[in-house]
Amino acid sequence: MNIGDIAGIVAAVAFLALVAFLAVPLLKVGKVLDAATDSVREITAHTLPVVDEAAATIAASNAQLAKVDAVTTAATEVSQNVSALTTLVSATVGGPLIKVAAFSYAVRRAFRRGA
Repeated sequence: MNIGDIAGIVAAVAFLALVAFLAVPLLKVGKVLDAATDSVREITAHTLPVVDEAAATIAASNAQLAKVDAVTTAATEVSQNVSALTTLVSATVGGPLIKVAAFSYAVRRAFRRGA
């Protein structure tokens, strides 16, 4: 065995020690990446039902808003109809009532003067 062979063996052992030294952190990094992958899968598994439930809640809210809109529209129509009826009654009955009131006032004044 010559010096070159011994230097080659020393270099091979040193390289083997370096590989062994670097393998430990690489294995730990691999475990961390596996754990991160599992965490992402678990988060995804829990998030999708929440998103589906939120979508269902929003759809139900939209349906309720449509019902409220229908009720509000009906209330607006009733309010307009009452306003129109009030205007009609006021125009129909109001004029003659004013005339009757004026006539009764005139009759009372005439009786007071004559009495």
